[in-house]
Amino acid sequence: MELVEGALSGDRRAIARLITRIENDGDDARADLAQLYPYTGQAHIIGVTGAPGTGKSTLVNELAQAYRAADHRVGVIAVDPTSPFSGGAILGDRIRMRDLAGDPGIFVRSMATRGSLGGLARATADAIKVLDATGFDVIIVETVGAGQSEVEIAQTAHTVVVVEAPGLGDDVQAIKAGILEIADVFAVNKADREGADRTAAALEMMLDLGYAAPSQKVMHHGRLTEVASGNTAHHPAGDETATEDNWRPPVVKTIALRGDGIPELMQAIADHRRYLESTNELARRNRTRLANELERILRDELMIRLLDQVDQASLARLMERVVAREIDPYTAARQLMTGDNHHD
Repeated sequence: MELVEGALSGDRRAIARLITRIENDGDDARADLAQLYPYTGQAHIIGVTGAPGTGKSTLVNELAQAYRAADHRVGVIAVDPTSPFSGGAILGDRIRMRDLAGDPGIFVRSMATRGSLGGLARATADAIKVLDATGFDVIIVETVGAGQSEVEIAQTAHTVVVVEAPGLGDDVQAIKAGILEIADVFAVNKADREGADRTAAALEMMLDLGYAAPSQKVMHHGRLTEVASGNTAHHPAGDETATEDNWRPPVVKTIALRGDGIPELMQAIADHRRYLESTNELARRNRTRLANELERILRDELMIRLLDQVDQASLARLMERVVAREIDPYTAARQLMTGDNHHD
């Protein structure tokens, strides 16, 4: 209670401690989130994703400073991958974003994925709630940059910026099933490099083909998942406008190291937000995001309750039977679900 009150009053230390408590999970964290929840729903959540080496962190750094200069309170959540061997994370984004330190209107938090798939840490959605409730009106979430599977950000953010860069091996590194379709805005970063114009042109060509539909589903973790994307079918070549029924992701060239193209990127994000607000897309996107979150929480809670009810010795014996090929994993799982797990 005291920690939540401190966070709501703007105490940065309380906000940091609250996010740490949420990362560690537990009943206290859930009670805190329940208290914070009525204050959420105000921030615009911007996801920044793309392949490693595209300069996402530098772009986020410049974007955060530009929003701050425009008198926004900015929260940055930078998700770093966790080592599958040591369990540790470098949290290098915190090092790269030192320019943001010391400004009371900017809050930067690095989070390790802790084995979570899809490019986001398990507690990312809850950390977003904390920053949203405590008055940060722009929240930028930078994902780990794992590649095609990174569609989870489309279920979390209102506006997804996919960052590309020339010279990564393909004309467009991410023209592959999955990551291209989640973009609301494309940023071709490192635009001073050779091939930047070709990369931007290739993206425009894909957009002219009308690759995505408003209620699309993508394959994620082995199943079809609806993502809340406003990308739609064909627009005439060169038409950059968004009508009530569709949104064509603009392609913005940036040089983040010099701050070039950042105002144009902010304008593209603002245009997308206006599009969301002028249609029912924002409500649909929020509904999809909350439905996915509720499903995840239910799945986690059911797993916890199931394992709490299983005798560890019986579980170990069942595992040995699976290893010995005496029983298949599906049958073992059914026995755990039904409580019929005492066979020797």
